Amino acid sequence: MIPYVSESFTADEEDILRRYVTNLDQPVFALVNLPEVVKGALFARYSRSSKSLRRLFLDEFVSELDISGDASVDATVGLARAEQLYEKVFLEYGDDSVAQLGGVHLACEQASNLVTKVLEWGRLMAYLEQSTRYIAYDNRLVSGHYRYYRDPALLESPLGARYVGDMDRMFDAYGELLVELQAWLARRHPRQPGDSDFVHRQAVRAKALDSLRGLLPAGSLSNVGIYGTGQSYELLLLRMRSHPLPEARRYAAMMLEELRKVIPSFLQRIDRPERGGAWSAYLEHTRTETGRMVEALFPELLEPEAGPVDGPGGARSVTLVDFDPDGEEKIIAAVCGPLTTRSEEEVLARVRLLGTDQRRALLAAYVGDRTNRRHRPGRAFERTAYRFDVVTDYGAFRDLQRHRMLTIDWQALGPDLGYDIPDAVEEAGLADRYRGSIERSRELHLALAPRFPQQAAYAVALAFRIRYSMQMNAREAMHLIELRSGPQGHASYRWVAQEMHRLIGEQAGHRLVAEAMSFVDHGAPDLERLESERRAELRRQAPSVGTGTGSARP
Repeated sequence: MIPYVSESFTADEEDILRRYVTNLDQPVFALVNLPEVVKGALFARYSRSSKSLRRLFLDEFVSELDISGDASVDATVGLARAEQLYEKVFLEYGDDSVAQLGGVHLACEQASNLVTKVLEWGRLMAYLEQSTRYIAYDNRLVSGHYRYYRDPALLESPLGARYVGDMDRMFDAYGELLVELQAWLARRHPRQPGDSDFVHRQAVRAKALDSLRGLLPAGSLSNVGIYGTGQSYELLLLRMRSHPLPEARRYAAMMLEELRKVIPSFLQRIDRPERGGAWSAYLEHTRTETGRMVEALFPELLEPEAGPVDGPGGARSVTLVDFDPDGEEKIIAAVCGPLTTRSEEEVLARVRLLGTDQRRALLAAYVGDRTNRRHRPGRAFERTAYRFDVVTDYGAFRDLQRHRMLTIDWQALGPDLGYDIPDAVEEAGLADRYRGSIERSRELHLALAPRFPQQAAYAVALAFRIRYSMQMNAREAMHLIELRSGPQGHASYRWVAQEMHRLIGEQAGHRLVAEAMSFVDHGAPDLERLESERRAELRRQAPSVGTGTGSARP
């Protein structure tokens, strides 16, 4: 059984696609023979479209490109020249740094929300994932199925019929409530003078999709656009080949096949038994043995808690578990150090003699006059770090996990920590039906877990909570907190960013660091996307200068 759905294209469409993608019928494929700006724009549009990348390219991009010069190209047969170019340097001399110099844009479609977290683990890669804020999941694939992963082993088991039936009903509930909630929100937030119908509809739709994404199970399918170097892909595939989830291992095989058509030499070690095979075996062995040791030493810590409670025990929470009390002084010392001729120890000793006003003035000079959140101070802010224990719904975790410069680890997804119901759902009178679908998710997970402990997570709705740790330096904290507290952000993670900001200032006592985060928003807007949609419409209405793509190809 093949758990992926293939698209159909006309003969003319296939002729065009063969020039730019490495296959026509698999969920994983590389983009080739396109200008970098086109590949980037295509991935950016991809994240907010329900279309596959191939269909999006045909519908919205081909007409803007001059493709006449590529008539003889066939990317589906691979690129043997790449093999010849790097063979000697990479294999004969073993220079791993060469693998950092070749990159690939890879489309990864029909991946479950469990596998997308595996795909987005690496720091040195770029990702754009399909957004539940802009794409409704009430539509079906061309196969007629809802968009969730159908594990072959699970479907062929006695639990297969129940899995399909319950998952379908969860998607049914999502679709039904989406129609009703949009109508209620449109009444609750009438169009304001000066707003177009389009802006109002988009803001209302985004709010409805945000509020109901918790009904979607973690098995829901998503599309991810990835750009990475050969070395980054090698490390990603080594991890995926040892992953306990069968889907991740199957996906790794498809990725390797497509990447070898573009950067074959960079990936030759992956399935060599003495190289990549040994590496993946090492990762699997250490994970298994560590799990056995934890189970033997702390069996009581593997048991579910009695039930969700306030605070760190279960209900959603943000706890600052580790920080350096001297972190702020160390940041200021790191600011001054490069401008002196003395050791860091001596500079730090002098900084400790400064008064509060002097420290504030020094840090203010370093931070400068930030006119927007993208104006971030330098690496002196990397001198201290914070570690948080966080419990949120899985939907919020998905958004926060994509911050690549932090260290994040998470526990297994399950229903034990309870779930959240958005205020809009309660106020619209839809809470009982929302709970009914969530409880169906819980019961399906309980039925699957004994026989399919890994695949059971597919049934867990995104509203269920998960515990994870986030560790970041102060510079990354500024980026994350200012971005994720913005009024356009999802309510499920805005409060996380706001609480992190409070804890850094109050519990850690790093008030000057907290003050430097001047773009943190502690408000609570009702219609989060409204201002963003207004700005987008103004940009659309403004005359464009030099934005044509018709001459993108040299």
